[in-house]
Amino acid sequence: MSEVDAFGALARARTSVRGFTREPVPEVLLHDVLVNARLAPSGANLQPGSFIQVRGAVRESLSLAMSAAYREGVAEPEDYSYFPDPMPGHLRRRQVAAARALYDSIGIAREDRAGRDQQFERNFRFFDAPVALVVTIERGMGSGCFMDLGMALYGLLLAAQSRGLASCAIGALASYPTLVRSHLGLGAESLVVCGVALGYADPAQAVNSTRTARAELDSYFKVVG
Repeated sequence: MSEVDAFGALARARTSVRGFTREPVPEVLLHDVLVNARLAPSGANLQPGSFIQVRGAVRESLSLAMSAAYREGVAEPEDYSYFPDPMPGHLRRRQVAAARALYDSIGIAREDRAGRDQQFERNFRFFDAPVALVVTIERGMGSGCFMDLGMALYGLLLAAQSRGLASCAIGALASYPTLVRSHLGLGAESLVVCGVALGYADPAQAVNSTRTARAELDSYFKVVG
């Protein structure tokens, strides 16, 4: 297989996994994945953002606090705007299709609000993955630095995939930045971007059969001149 084919196969194999085995991830493997993620390019080589591994009692306490806030309908001001507001119709259709793919894979009907809420709450437990990461960026960084951090995040997910690990980026953590900072002992200068779950995929969990479509090339690629 050529290098081009190998990368394509790796990229296509990566999916958002929400069901993990209990097998621990060796620290040396996690560190190798993180080092490879940081090879991503960044403007002026600023390499913005941090990855914080959350373990033990701190992880348990944070997950319980976020889950409780979600159940009680508590809202926090987010550190940055994740989605467009209002959501344009063509993007809303993608959002709905992605949700349908997820909930259909585990047999949760559209009208089953309790079932959907229960599944969504698993975001705050990092889907019970053996490795839980919180991703932050320094307050005051320019908008372009979020792009640079995004490239490092994708590098992290691909590096994990290349080493037999599964992953899921967790945007839901951005809904509770104050709780995250409080439990992790972070100052106000740390903006909460997202979480990441890492571990070994459990093929027995139906949720891992979820697949989402990608936009056709002509919808985002143009030739001018």
